Amino acid sequence: MRTGHATTRAETTRARYSGGVSASADIQIVRRLLGSKPRPVGWAERRARIVEVGGAWPVADDIAVEAVDTGGVPAEWSRAPGADTSQVLLFLHGGGYCSGSIASHRTMATEAGRAAGIRTLALEYRLAPEHPYPAALEDARAAWDWLESQGFAADQVVVGGDSAGGNLSLELWRELHRAGRPEPAALWLASPWTDLTLSGASMDDNDAIDPLLHRAYLEELAAAYVPADIARDDPRVSPLFADLTGLPPTLVQVGSDETLLDDSVRFVRAAAVAEADVRLHVYPHMIHAFPLWSAVLPSARAALAEFGEFARERLG
Repeated sequence: MRTGHATTRAETTRARYSGGVSASADIQIVRRLLGSKPRPVGWAERRARIVEVGGAWPVADDIAVEAVDTGGVPAEWSRAPGADTSQVLLFLHGGGYCSGSIASHRTMATEAGRAAGIRTLALEYRLAPEHPYPAALEDARAAWDWLESQGFAADQVVVGGDSAGGNLSLELWRELHRAGRPEPAALWLASPWTDLTLSGASMDDNDAIDPLLHRAYLEELAAAYVPADIARDDPRVSPLFADLTGLPPTLVQVGSDETLLDDSVRFVRAAAVAEADVRLHVYPHMIHAFPLWSAVLPSARAALAEFGEFARERLG
């Protein structure tokens, strides 16, 4: 996954994008989309841009959606034809805790539900810097409590999301676990951001080829989300450093070209040491949160199909 030598990595990077190394042609469509405008500046522009690129391809016509209030937190039910309405994917979107929304991640959330044959409940949790930690976790917990109040059994719910949503999925599980409450049947982590200290080697190894996330931007996101009195390596915000004993079955998917690659690799190792049932799939040439673009990426469709099979196994 990385050579350990910066010069070799740089040579490989240059070869890959000059034709010397075979690359996925489909990912270039997404790379062109992401590079079609200058990087947005400021929270409002960033939030608008993630909706634009995340929603570049429309939701399928056969998806039914319904807005719902989950204990004071806006959310959206979605289901494809034939979905089992007794089973749920609680979907927590990415965006570094500072952007992202139901709208930006609607295609990913709805197609994940289709793949698993279940309903999806996508959450519009509060964003930093206006609402730093623990606001997003409080909203996720409120949605979980609401699902329980509606009669959904914990073992019929999968919790998952991408990037910060993967982090938030883990934090919700940890809170339930510590409280001795019923826990989700499984977790799905797509390109999860598990280490807000940014200490993974891939942060530098993949800097030249990741079109989305770089150290300076991630530092800005972490500073906006984490209060000054909480250390960045605190397990409450960086689940890589948490006690993962009792972790539910977990599927981790990540692209080989992400600066956050090591956030997945090191997390899976930590979970394995804790004797968890954890699976890691690294998708070649894929970038951060690639399942967002299933309309044009075969690897994204494969990742969603893999999630669907995993969810069906765990939900019975």
